[in-house]
Amino acid sequence: MLNAIEFEFQSHIWIFKSNKNGNAVTGSWHFISLPLELSVEIRSQMSWQEEGWGRLKVRAQLGGTIWNTAIWYDSKHTTYLLPIKSDVRKKEKLSPGDLVSIKLWI
Repeated sequence: MLNAIEFEFQSHIWIFKSNKNGNAVTGSWHFISLPLELSVEIRSQMSWQEEGWGRLKVRAQLGGTIWNTAIWYDSKHTTYLLPIKSDVRKKEKLSPGDLVSIKLWI
């Protein structure tokens, strides 16, 4: 991404509880929530770049893995969410609850 702004932060991986009982099921989505202050900064400066459902294209780095993805604005928690694909979790040997360091380029 040319002229991208870089952001760095740490957060824990969590699983979206995708059934009525509030339990994670096989294949559930894994996310990292951006810190609230960072989400406020990004939204105030870059919301004009958002696509449908608060989607904002980014380039992410977790450990040695870099990939193109998007963050999604979650109005319920007033923060952006970064989905962590299974191949990234496997490559970096990550599990729910792990504290990870992330770089984002927007």
